[in-house]
Formats: sequence, C-alpha cells, structure tokens
Amino acid sequence: MLDTNNPILKHKACLLNLAEELGNVSSACQVMGVSRDTFYRYQQRVEEGGIDSRIDKSRRTANVKNRVDEPTAHAVVTSAIEQPAVGQHRSSNELRKRGVLIAGSGVRCVWLRHTLEHLKKRLKALEEEIAKEGIILSDAQIAALEKQDDEACGEINTAHPGYLGSLKGVGRLYQQTFVDTYSKIAFAALYTTKTPITAADLLFNEVLPFFEKHALSMLRSLTDRGTEYCGRVEHHDDP
Repeated sequence: MLDTNNPILKHKACLLNLAEELGNVSSACQVMGVSRDTFYRYQQRVEEGGIDSRIDKSRRTANVKNRVDEPTAHAVVTSAIEQPAVGQHRSSNELRKRGVLIAGSGVRCVWLRHTLEHLKKRLKALEEEIAKEGIILSDAQIAALEKQDDEACGEINTAHPGYLGSLKGVGRLYQQTFVDTYSKIAFAALYTTKTPITAADLLFNEVLPFFEKHALSMLRSLTDRGTEYCGRVEHHDDP
C-alpha cells in the first residue's frame, strides 16, 4: 500500500492502491479514468525509485546568457502594466516605437519570468501597482479593468479543464459541461468522479430531456475526446 502526503502524487498512489485492492488493472483504470499504459508507467517509476520518483523533474536549465538585458526586461514589464490588454506581438511593436528592439517571442519570455503571461495576471499586477503607487490610470487600463469585471461574473478559475479542486469530506470535484452552439444554452453538473457515466448522466438526464421538451432534435455532439467519453458500453458503471 502506497502512501504520500504530496497532493500531486495522491491520485497516482490511489490508482496503484486500487489496482492492488481489486486485483484487476483494467477495472482500476476505468474507475480512475486513466489508460493502462499510464498505469504501467506509474508502476515502473515506483518500482525504480518509490512513489516520490513520480514527481516530474525538469532537466532543462535556464541559459542566462540568452536573456535580454535588464533595461529591456524592465521596459517589457512596464509596457505590460501600462497596456495589459495588448498581446505579445503588439507589445513588441509598441516597444519598437520607443526604441526597444525585442521580438514578440522575447516579450513572451519576459512575461513568463515575471508571471505576466495571461491577461488576468497582468491585470493583477496592475492592481498591485495601483495599491502600491497610487498611479493615475489611462483609458486603456480602465477599459481592461472594466472588461475583467464584466467577464468575471460566474466564472470558476481552475488550472485543469473539468477539474475544479477538492472539498473536505467530499473529495475531488469534476464539472461536466454541455453548450448548445446554436442557442448558446449551457448545462453544467458537478461530480466526484471523471468516468464515462458522468458524461452520460448529464446528457441523458439533463440535456436531452430539455431539448425533447421543446421539440428540438440533436444532430451531433462534439467532445474533447477525454477519458470520460472512452470505453465500451458493457464496461460502464450504469450501461
């Protein structure tokens, strides 16, 4: 029985422990929503160096010599705060007008090092600058902040699509979402597992009854080919 306090490795340890409990690798993979190849890869790594060896260690080291100089990096960061809604290539073009020569990919690299690669992160940096320095906002900054307030209503921030996090006493939470591209009507439901039955539950218990009620037919469905849409009917929890 494997045990770890590392939250990154708990899912992997649970998979290996479940396979040992059930005595069946296929069943454990279906329950946890992973492939057999993934299971055997985890198992091999654990046999070679223990559960902690599952932590991915990057072999790449930063080459400081290839980085832009500090004045250029400072100009890129300042520009990102001044115009947070501008993308990397447009930011590069604006910097060239000021005499700062840097490509769009270089702007992106500087953003990554200073945690500014996303609009929300640049807006957060702008808010911190306002609180710290009390700067007067430009029209572009005000427009970006107002747009963020409009879009933030009802949003859930998550690093992984479908996975929302964990709740004490409940466990992992996954969100199944259906969006009708014609009417823009959306359905969403929360589940504690990411298996084929959760996708089927939302479709057959919520989506299809709604469209049948309004005498509408569904011609086709587009999925992201996730593990919850894989498998055979006879192996589903509730065929």
